[in-house]
Amino acid sequence: MTEPPEPAAAEQSESGTPTGTSGGAAGRPTGPGSSVAARAARNLPRSVSGRATLAGAVVSGLLILAIVLGSRLLHDFDSALLPYAVATVFLAFGVAYRYTAWVSAPGARRLFRNGWRSLFSSENFRKAPTALPKMIATYLGFQKFLGARSHARWAAHQLIFWGCILAALITFPLTWGWFTFTSGSGSGPGYEMRMWGIKIIGFDSLNFLGWLMFHGLDIAAVLVIPGAGYFLWRRMKDRGAITGQRFAYDMVPLLALIIISVTGLLLTFSSIFLHGGGYEFLAILHMVSVVFTLIYIPFGKFFHIVQRPAAVGMQLFKYTGRQDDKVFACRRCGEAIDTGPYVENLRGTMRDLELGFDAWAEYCPRCKRVLRGSAYLTQVKKGFK
Repeated sequence: MTEPPEPAAAEQSESGTPTGTSGGAAGRPTGPGSSVAARAARNLPRSVSGRATLAGAVVSGLLILAIVLGSRLLHDFDSALLPYAVATVFLAFGVAYRYTAWVSAPGARRLFRNGWRSLFSSENFRKAPTALPKMIATYLGFQKFLGARSHARWAAHQLIFWGCILAALITFPLTWGWFTFTSGSGSGPGYEMRMWGIKIIGFDSLNFLGWLMFHGLDIAAVLVIPGAGYFLWRRMKDRGAITGQRFAYDMVPLLALIIISVTGLLLTFSSIFLHGGGYEFLAILHMVSVVFTLIYIPFGKFFHIVQRPAAVGMQLFKYTGRQDDKVFACRRCGEAIDTGPYVENLRGTMRDLELGFDAWAEYCPRCKRVLRGSAYLTQVKKGFK
Protein backbone atom coordinates (compact mmCIF):
# COMPACT_ATOMS: atom_id res chain seq x y z
CA MET A 1 0.00 0.00 0.00
CA THR A 2 1.45 3.29 -1.08
CA GLU A 3 1.50 6.16 1.36
CA PRO A 4 1.38 9.84 0.31
CA PRO A 5 4.74 11.61 0.37
CA GLU A 6 5.70 13.57 3.42
CA PRO A 7 5.08 17.33 3.14
CA ALA A 8 8.72 18.07 3.90
CA ALA A 9 9.83 15.90 1.01
CA ALA A 10 7.52 17.69 -1.41
CA GLU A 11 9.10 21.01 -0.57
CA GLN A 12 12.61 19.89 -1.49
CA SER A 13 14.21 20.41 -4.86
CA GLU A 14 15.63 17.57 -6.93
CA SER A 15 19.10 18.35 -5.63
CA GLY A 16 17.91 17.76 -2.08
CA THR A 17 18.16 21.39 -0.97
CA PRO A 18 15.13 22.76 0.90
CA THR A 19 13.23 25.37 -1.09
CA GLY A 20 11.19 27.07 1.60
CA THR A 21 9.15 29.98 0.31
CA SER A 22 8.84 32.06 3.43
CA GLY A 23 12.34 32.19 4.80
CA GLY A 24 16.00 32.17 4.05
CA ALA A 25 18.17 29.52 2.50
CA ALA A 26 17.13 26.91 5.05
CA GLY A 27 13.45 27.77 5.03
CA ARG A 28 13.62 29.56 8.42
CA PRO A 29 12.14 33.02 8.95
CA THR A 30 14.73 35.75 8.79
CA GLY A 31 14.86 39.36 9.87
CA PRO A 32 12.80 40.82 12.70
CA GLY A 33 10.29 37.97 12.53
CA SER A 34 12.72 35.57 14.21
CA SER A 35 11.61 35.40 17.83
CA VAL A 36 13.57 34.74 20.98
CA ALA A 37 11.42 31.63 21.62
CA ALA A 38 12.34 30.18 18.22
CA ARG A 39 16.05 30.73 18.85
CA ALA A 40 15.72 29.14 22.31
CA ALA A 41 13.91 26.13 20.82
CA ARG A 42 16.74 25.63 18.32
CA ASN A 43 19.23 25.63 21.20
CA LEU A 44 17.43 22.85 23.13
CA PRO A 45 19.10 19.45 23.27
CA ARG A 46 18.16 17.38 20.23
CA SER A 47 18.98 13.93 21.54
CA VAL A 48 16.48 11.95 23.59
CA SER A 49 18.83 11.72 26.56
CA GLY A 50 19.49 15.46 26.39
CA ARG A 51 15.79 16.32 26.42
CA ALA A 52 15.14 13.80 29.17
CA THR A 53 17.95 15.21 31.30
CA LEU A 54 16.67 18.74 30.81
CA ALA A 55 13.13 17.69 31.76
CA GLY A 56 14.42 15.91 34.87
CA ALA A 57 16.46 18.94 35.93
CA VAL A 58 13.49 21.29 35.49
CA VAL A 59 11.05 19.07 37.40
CA SER A 60 13.45 18.40 40.27
CA GLY A 61 14.28 22.11 40.45
CA LEU A 62 10.58 22.96 40.65
CA LEU A 63 10.12 20.41 43.43
CA ILE A 64 12.99 21.91 45.43
CA LEU A 65 11.40 25.33 45.01
CA ALA A 66 8.02 23.93 46.12
CA ILE A 67 9.64 22.37 49.20
CA VAL A 68 11.31 25.65 50.16
CA LEU A 69 8.18 27.75 49.63
CA GLY A 70 5.74 25.15 51.00
CA SER A 71 7.72 24.80 54.22
CA ARG A 72 7.72 28.59 54.61
CA LEU A 73 11.38 29.01 53.68
CA LEU A 74 12.26 25.76 55.54
CA HIS A 75 10.73 27.04 58.80
CA ASP A 76 8.50 23.93 59.00
CA PHE A 77 11.05 21.57 57.43
CA ASP A 78 12.17 18.72 59.70
CA SER A 79 15.90 18.11 59.19
CA ALA A 80 15.47 14.53 60.43
CA LEU A 81 13.45 13.86 57.27
CA LEU A 82 16.12 15.27 54.93
CA PRO A 83 17.07 11.86 53.40
CA TYR A 84 13.43 11.29 52.45
CA ALA A 85 13.17 14.75 50.88
CA VAL A 86 16.37 14.22 48.90
CA ALA A 87 15.04 10.86 47.69
CA THR A 88 11.83 12.51 46.43
CA VAL A 89 13.93 15.00 44.45
CA PHE A 90 15.77 12.08 42.83
CA LEU A 91 12.37 10.46 42.27
CA ALA A 92 11.11 13.58 40.48
CA PHE A 93 14.22 13.69 38.28
CA GLY A 94 13.97 9.99 37.43
CA VAL A 95 10.26 10.10 36.63
CA ALA A 96 10.66 13.14 34.36
CA TYR A 97 13.72 11.60 32.68
CA ARG A 98 12.10 8.21 32.08
CA TYR A 99 8.76 9.68 31.00
CA THR A 100 10.42 12.00 28.48
CA ALA A 101 12.46 9.11 27.08
CA TRP A 102 9.33 6.93 26.97
CA VAL A 103 7.17 9.42 25.05
CA SER A 104 10.01 9.94 22.57
CA ALA A 105 9.47 6.45 21.14
CA PRO A 106 7.09 6.39 18.13
CA GLY A 107 4.49 4.10 19.70
CA ALA A 108 4.42 5.88 23.06
CA ARG A 109 4.43 9.28 21.36
CA ARG A 110 1.26 8.43 19.44
CA LEU A 111 -0.30 6.98 22.61
CA PHE A 112 0.61 10.12 24.52
CA ARG A 113 -0.60 12.52 21.82
CA ASN A 114 -3.92 10.83 21.04
CA GLY A 115 -4.60 9.97 24.67
CA TRP A 116 -4.12 13.44 26.08
CA ARG A 117 -5.89 14.98 23.08
CA SER A 118 -8.92 12.85 23.96
CA LEU A 119 -8.67 13.83 27.63
CA PHE A 120 -8.81 17.55 26.86
CA SER A 121 -11.23 17.38 23.93
CA SER A 122 -14.29 19.56 24.43
CA GLU A 123 -16.10 17.53 21.76
CA ASN A 124 -15.58 14.31 23.71
CA PHE A 125 -16.82 16.02 26.86
CA ARG A 126 -20.02 17.12 25.10
CA LYS A 127 -20.65 13.63 23.70
CA ALA A 128 -19.88 11.71 26.89
CA PRO A 129 -19.49 14.01 29.91
CA THR A 130 -19.34 11.11 32.40
CA ALA A 131 -16.94 8.90 30.42
CA LEU A 132 -13.73 10.36 31.84
CA PRO A 133 -14.75 10.22 35.54
CA LYS A 134 -15.96 6.64 35.07
CA MET A 135 -12.70 5.57 33.43
CA ILE A 136 -10.62 7.25 36.10
CA ALA A 137 -12.63 5.42 38.77
CA THR A 138 -12.78 2.01 37.07
CA TYR A 139 -9.44 1.95 35.21
CA LEU A 140 -7.19 3.89 37.57
CA GLY A 141 -8.92 3.52 40.91
CA PHE A 142 -10.53 0.09 40.99
CA GLN A 143 -8.65 -1.45 38.01
CA LYS A 144 -11.59 -3.56 36.87
CA PHE A 145 -9.55 -4.93 33.96
CA LEU A 146 -7.55 -6.97 36.51
CA GLY A 147 -10.72 -8.60 37.81
CA ALA A 148 -11.24 -10.24 34.42
CA ARG A 149 -7.90 -12.05 34.84
CA SER A 150 -8.18 -13.14 38.47
CA HIS A 151 -10.23 -11.97 41.44
CA ALA A 152 -7.38 -12.80 43.82
CA ARG A 153 -4.88 -10.75 41.80
CA TRP A 154 -7.36 -7.88 41.64
CA ALA A 155 -7.88 -7.91 45.43
CA ALA A 156 -4.12 -8.05 46.11
CA HIS A 157 -3.46 -5.25 43.64
CA GLN A 158 -6.14 -3.12 45.30
CA LEU A 159 -4.56 -3.63 48.71
CA ILE A 160 -1.16 -2.53 47.41
CA PHE A 161 -2.60 0.37 45.42
CA TRP A 162 -4.65 1.97 48.17
CA GLY A 163 -2.00 1.26 50.80
CA CYS A 164 0.65 3.03 48.70
CA ILE A 165 -1.71 5.92 47.91
CA LEU A 166 -2.43 6.42 51.61
CA ALA A 167 1.27 6.24 52.49
CA ALA A 168 2.21 8.72 49.77
CA LEU A 169 -0.49 11.20 50.81
CA ILE A 170 0.87 11.15 54.35
CA THR A 171 4.61 10.81 53.77
CA PHE A 172 5.30 13.27 50.98
CA PRO A 173 3.66 16.37 52.53
CA LEU A 174 5.27 15.61 55.91
CA THR A 175 8.65 15.07 54.28
CA TRP A 176 8.43 18.36 52.39
CA GLY A 177 7.35 20.32 55.47
CA TRP A 178 3.92 21.12 54.03
CA PHE A 179 2.08 19.41 56.89
CA THR A 180 2.97 19.90 60.54
CA PHE A 181 1.45 18.62 63.77
CA THR A 182 1.90 20.97 66.71
CA SER A 183 0.79 20.90 70.32
CA GLY A 184 0.23 23.96 72.46
CA SER A 185 1.37 22.12 75.58
CA GLY A 186 4.33 20.44 73.90
CA SER A 187 3.21 16.90 74.78
CA GLY A 188 -0.47 16.80 73.78
CA PRO A 189 -3.06 15.41 73.94
CA GLY A 190 -4.43 18.36 71.92
CA TYR A 191 -2.81 18.75 68.48
CA GLU A 192 -3.27 20.96 65.44
CA MET A 193 -2.64 19.89 61.88
CA ARG A 194 -1.34 22.80 59.81
CA MET A 195 -0.82 22.98 56.05
CA TRP A 196 1.61 25.66 54.84
CA GLY A 197 1.30 27.23 58.28
CA ILE A 198 -2.51 27.42 58.12
CA LYS A 199 -4.53 25.48 60.69
CA ILE A 200 -6.62 22.76 59.04
CA ILE A 201 -8.01 20.82 61.98
CA GLY A 202 -7.54 20.37 65.70
CA PHE A 203 -7.88 16.97 67.35
CA ASP A 204 -7.27 15.03 70.53
CA SER A 205 -4.61 12.35 70.15
CA LEU A 206 -6.49 10.11 72.59
CA ASN A 207 -9.72 9.83 70.57
CA PHE A 208 -10.43 7.83 67.40
CA LEU A 209 -9.61 10.69 65.01
CA GLY A 210 -6.30 11.24 66.76
CA TRP A 211 -5.52 7.52 66.54
CA LEU A 212 -6.18 7.58 62.79
CA MET A 213 -3.97 10.65 62.38
CA PHE A 214 -1.00 9.08 64.11
CA HIS A 215 -1.44 5.54 62.75
CA GLY A 216 -2.24 6.25 59.10
CA LEU A 217 1.06 4.78 57.95
CA ASP A 218 0.41 1.66 60.05
CA ILE A 219 -2.93 1.23 58.29
CA ALA A 220 -1.17 1.59 54.94
CA ALA A 221 1.37 -1.06 55.96
CA VAL A 222 -1.39 -3.47 57.01
CA LEU A 223 -2.93 -3.07 53.54
CA VAL A 224 0.32 -3.47 51.61
CA ILE A 225 1.74 -6.55 53.39
CA PRO A 226 -0.96 -9.09 52.39
CA GLY A 227 -1.14 -7.72 48.84
CA ALA A 228 2.62 -7.84 48.28
CA GLY A 229 2.81 -11.17 50.12
CA TYR A 230 0.27 -12.71 47.74
CA PHE A 231 2.20 -11.63 44.66
CA LEU A 232 5.47 -12.80 46.20
CA TRP A 233 3.92 -16.20 46.96
CA ARG A 234 2.50 -16.37 43.42
CA ARG A 235 5.90 -15.62 41.86
CA MET A 236 7.41 -18.49 43.80
CA LYS A 237 4.62 -21.01 43.04
CA ASP A 238 2.96 -20.11 39.72
CA ARG A 239 4.78 -21.68 36.76
CA GLY A 240 3.65 -18.98 34.36
CA ALA A 241 4.98 -16.24 36.63
CA ILE A 242 8.23 -18.10 37.35
CA THR A 243 9.02 -18.58 33.67
CA GLY A 244 9.20 -14.92 32.71
CA GLN A 245 10.13 -13.24 35.97
CA ARG A 246 13.34 -11.33 36.66
CA PHE A 247 14.59 -10.88 40.19
CA ALA A 248 15.49 -7.18 39.97
CA TYR A 249 12.35 -6.29 38.02
CA ASP A 250 9.69 -8.50 39.60
CA MET A 251 10.89 -9.61 43.02
CA VAL A 252 12.76 -6.56 44.33
CA PRO A 253 9.69 -4.23 44.26
CA LEU A 254 7.64 -6.71 46.30
CA LEU A 255 10.43 -7.28 48.80
CA ALA A 256 10.95 -3.52 49.13
CA LEU A 257 7.25 -2.95 49.88
CA ILE A 258 7.23 -5.69 52.50
CA ILE A 259 10.42 -4.43 54.17
CA ILE A 260 9.10 -0.86 54.31
CA SER A 261 5.78 -1.99 55.76
CA VAL A 262 7.24 -4.41 58.32
CA THR A 263 9.90 -1.97 59.58
CA GLY A 264 7.25 0.75 59.83
CA LEU A 265 5.05 -1.48 61.97
CA LEU A 266 8.04 -2.47 64.09
CA LEU A 267 8.74 1.20 64.78
CA THR A 268 5.25 1.53 66.23
CA PHE A 269 5.65 -1.73 68.16
CA SER A 270 8.97 -0.53 69.61
CA SER A 271 7.60 2.81 70.74
CA ILE A 272 4.46 1.33 72.37
CA PHE A 273 5.58 -2.02 73.81
CA LEU A 274 9.39 -1.85 74.05
CA HIS A 275 9.67 1.73 75.33
CA GLY A 276 11.81 2.63 72.30
CA GLY A 277 14.09 -0.41 72.39
CA GLY A 278 15.83 -0.88 69.04
CA TYR A 279 14.04 2.17 67.64
CA GLU A 280 17.16 3.84 66.20
CA PHE A 281 18.24 0.73 64.27
CA LEU A 282 14.71 0.19 62.93
CA ALA A 283 14.44 3.86 61.95
CA ILE A 284 17.67 3.66 59.94
CA LEU A 285 16.62 0.39 58.29
CA HIS A 286 13.21 1.86 57.45
CA MET A 287 14.77 5.03 56.04
CA VAL A 288 17.22 3.10 53.84
CA SER A 289 14.45 0.90 52.43
CA VAL A 290 12.20 3.90 51.67
CA VAL A 291 15.01 5.90 50.04
CA PHE A 292 16.05 2.93 47.92
CA THR A 293 12.47 2.31 46.79
CA LEU A 294 11.85 5.97 45.88
CA ILE A 295 15.00 6.08 43.76
CA TYR A 296 14.14 2.70 42.21
CA ILE A 297 10.60 3.65 41.14
CA PRO A 298 11.39 5.43 37.84
CA PHE A 299 13.66 2.65 36.58
CA GLY A 300 11.79 -0.47 37.66
CA LYS A 301 8.38 -2.08 37.49
CA PHE A 302 6.75 0.68 39.53
CA PHE A 303 7.11 3.05 36.57
CA HIS A 304 3.80 1.72 35.23
CA ILE A 305 2.18 3.86 37.95
CA VAL A 306 3.31 6.93 35.99
CA GLN A 307 2.35 5.44 32.62
CA ARG A 308 -1.17 4.39 33.57
CA PRO A 309 -2.87 7.84 33.20
CA ALA A 310 -1.79 7.97 29.54
CA ALA A 311 -3.51 4.62 29.04
CA VAL A 312 -6.73 6.16 30.40
CA GLY A 313 -6.54 8.69 27.58
CA MET A 314 -6.18 5.88 25.05
CA GLN A 315 -9.19 4.07 26.54
CA LEU A 316 -11.18 7.29 26.13
CA PHE A 317 -9.87 7.55 22.57
CA LYS A 318 -11.24 4.09 21.80
CA TYR A 319 -14.49 4.71 23.69
CA THR A 320 -15.36 7.86 21.74
CA GLY A 321 -14.63 5.99 18.49
CA ARG A 322 -17.13 3.29 19.46
CA GLN A 323 -19.69 5.95 20.37
CA ASP A 324 -19.36 7.38 16.85
CA ASP A 325 -19.79 3.88 15.35
CA LYS A 326 -16.30 4.10 13.88
CA VAL A 327 -15.76 0.35 14.15
CA PHE A 328 -13.21 -1.14 11.77
CA ALA A 329 -14.12 -4.53 10.28
CA CYS A 330 -11.63 -7.21 9.26
CA ARG A 331 -10.78 -7.04 5.56
CA ARG A 332 -11.21 -10.80 5.19
CA CYS A 333 -14.06 -11.99 7.40
CA GLY A 334 -15.81 -8.73 8.31
CA GLU A 335 -15.55 -9.25 12.07
CA ALA A 336 -15.14 -6.06 14.10
CA ILE A 337 -11.51 -5.55 15.16
CA ASP A 338 -11.50 -2.24 17.02
CA THR A 339 -12.39 1.38 16.39
CA GLY A 340 -11.27 2.90 13.10
CA PRO A 341 -9.14 5.64 14.72
CA TYR A 342 -7.38 3.05 16.91
CA VAL A 343 -6.52 0.83 13.92
CA GLU A 344 -5.22 3.83 12.01
CA ASN A 345 -3.17 4.82 15.05
CA LEU A 346 -1.67 1.31 15.13
CA ARG A 347 -0.85 1.47 11.44
CA GLY A 348 0.77 4.85 11.90
CA THR A 349 2.95 3.47 14.69
CA MET A 350 4.06 0.61 12.45
CA ARG A 351 4.95 3.09 9.71
CA ASP A 352 6.91 5.20 12.18
CA LEU A 353 8.86 2.11 13.23
CA GLU A 354 9.37 1.17 9.56
CA LEU A 355 8.10 -2.36 10.19
CA GLY A 356 6.73 -2.69 6.67
CA PHE A 357 3.57 -4.67 7.47
CA ASP A 358 1.11 -2.05 8.72
CA ALA A 359 -1.59 -3.46 6.41
CA TRP A 360 -1.80 -6.50 8.70
CA ALA A 361 -3.50 -4.29 11.29
CA GLU A 362 -6.60 -4.45 9.08
CA TYR A 363 -7.11 -8.17 9.78
CA CYS A 364 -8.45 -9.90 12.88
CA PRO A 365 -6.15 -12.29 14.80
CA ARG A 366 -7.80 -15.40 13.32
CA CYS A 367 -7.45 -14.19 9.74
CA LYS A 368 -3.82 -13.26 10.37
CA ARG A 369 -3.13 -16.87 11.36
CA VAL A 370 -5.03 -18.21 8.33
CA LEU A 371 -3.17 -15.93 5.93
CA ARG A 372 0.19 -16.82 7.43
CA GLY A 373 -0.64 -20.52 7.13
CA SER A 374 -1.77 -20.12 3.52
CA ALA A 375 1.39 -18.23 2.65
CA TYR A 376 3.49 -20.99 4.26
CA LEU A 377 1.71 -23.71 2.32
CA THR A 378 2.02 -21.77 -0.93
CA GLN A 379 5.59 -20.54 -0.65
CA VAL A 380 7.36 -23.12 1.55
CA LYS A 381 5.60 -26.40 2.16
CA LYS A 382 4.56 -26.99 -1.44
CA GLY A 383 8.11 -27.16 -2.69
CA PHE A 384 9.68 -28.76 0.37
CA LYS A 385 11.27 -32.18 -0.15
